[in-house]
Amino acid sequence: MTHYAMVIDLTTCVGCNACMAACSLENQTPVWADHWRTYVHDREVGDTTGVQRRFIPRLCNHCDNPPCMSVCPSGATHKTSEGVVLVEPSLCMGCGACAMACPYDARYPATAKDIQKGKEYYGRLHRNSPSMDKCSFCYHRLQKGGEPACVQTCVGYARIFGDLDQPDSPVTALVRSGKARPLMAHLGTRPNVYYIPEK
Repeated sequence: MTHYAMVIDLTTCVGCNACMAACSLENQTPVWADHWRTYVHDREVGDTTGVQRRFIPRLCNHCDNPPCMSVCPSGATHKTSEGVVLVEPSLCMGCGACAMACPYDARYPATAKDIQKGKEYYGRLHRNSPSMDKCSFCYHRLQKGGEPACVQTCVGYARIFGDLDQPDSPVTALVRSGKARPLMAHLGTRPNVYYIPEK
């Protein structure tokens, strides 16, 4: 069995946003959108003696117990056998219940305007009707033996992707060692995106 997961190393993320650009290009989503499938939060820490900028990449956590799926009235949100949470645009009503249920703020509406702008920019449609959108771990790439575009593009090698069911996977080693931890584990969503915290 396969159980996909991602580890993001906050000690090596440089905040270049290459992951955002790669995701947008791979999934034909508008680069000027208000929402992204993956995005990098940044914040300043420190005081007048030394201020630093810290970066926190965020995306859908592909939870084992996804609250977005349980509230979806149409069944558009579903999970693959590999644990990837997906949205079927043709079934999505666009009600936004999933976005309200997601504690990771990882879902957003792909509007008709977004779809049209994506078509103008890329020359083709990535979807035919407005619906909710989110990271898919580039599932179309996984099915061909590839990895998510953001992982392949990361210049700091901050994104590590693999199969938690493979004992020799780097992702498995980082999670088992306790170096990589999920966000908001207390919520019981059992996320499959883990973070190595800053030192």
